[in-house]
Amino acid sequence: MGSDKTTTDDNAESLEFTGERFTPECVREIRYEHLHRYAFARELVRGRAVLDAACGEGYGAALLAATAATVVGVDLSAETVAHARERYAAPNLSFQAADCLHLPHADAVFDCVVSFETLEHLADHDGLLREFRRVLKPHGWLLVSSPDKAVYSEQQQNRNEYHVRELYRPELEALLRAHFPAYRLWGQRLLFHSAIWQLPHTEEAAAAGSGTPAFLQQSGGAIEPRPEPGHDPVYFLALCAANAADLPQPPAALSLFDDADESVYAHYYHEIRKNMAAGALLADRDRELARLRAELEAATGGTAGSNAGRADRRSWWRRLLGIDS
Repeated sequence: MGSDKTTTDDNAESLEFTGERFTPECVREIRYEHLHRYAFARELVRGRAVLDAACGEGYGAALLAATAATVVGVDLSAETVAHARERYAAPNLSFQAADCLHLPHADAVFDCVVSFETLEHLADHDGLLREFRRVLKPHGWLLVSSPDKAVYSEQQQNRNEYHVRELYRPELEALLRAHFPAYRLWGQRLLFHSAIWQLPHTEEAAAAGSGTPAFLQQSGGAIEPRPEPGHDPVYFLALCAANAADLPQPPAALSLFDDADESVYAHYYHEIRKNMAAGALLADRDRELARLRAELEAATGGTAGSNAGRADRRSWWRRLLGIDS
């Protein structure tokens, strides 16, 4: 069994977010995307020996260690590995600096390999999957992520400078089939939905709610499955009849609704892009003001605060604006 005593050193200095590796200090959609993958994997790796290949900052390996028997996180960056060792500690968790194309492990030692945000950063996809297959036990399995080039780059117009080779879905399936003939695909996408879920607050609801889906939610650093979203509903829907036998059973304990245009997300994405553009504009203006102040100080000989300096400053601005000939 894994350890539920993974400790996080909150005083450890966080890694700078450069866009190459996710850090837990990130917020909004990128946080949801990255954490959800590891939350999804936690039950799959329960009681197993796990390799987290290209583990990055270490947050994901630490999450897996809560359920896995052992977790080894490897990353190409020695600096990142040193950070992970400092920030995350558990008896069943270790980190190594290593190239995923040349793993420092014997054949057939891991029950499973988890590797998120890795494939697209390398050109040699076949070499990567061959190496994963080598370190896996005969009945072991791989869980890997890959952005869909048709959507991530072309439809959403993302240009990630750290991505070396992205794949379309047919290319990904051909790659998987060549190394792991038995495979299944899941899709991941950040969506904005209206959610209607069954509330198991009565014996009847609890009995009928055996198919209630597990919501995964992070609270205080821990990710836990919940029978409900963990948020209070804004509205109640009550299905009523004189006799329990007359109540129709909805087809699922969870109903999600959105529109084909994803209007809520489209508006959110538009606002985020607009705020990012405004921030970049303000930063450019701050830099320009700093440059002009430096020029002003140089032009007035450092006397910008004196009466003579103020006169020189007015003269300098008039020349800059073309007021004086």
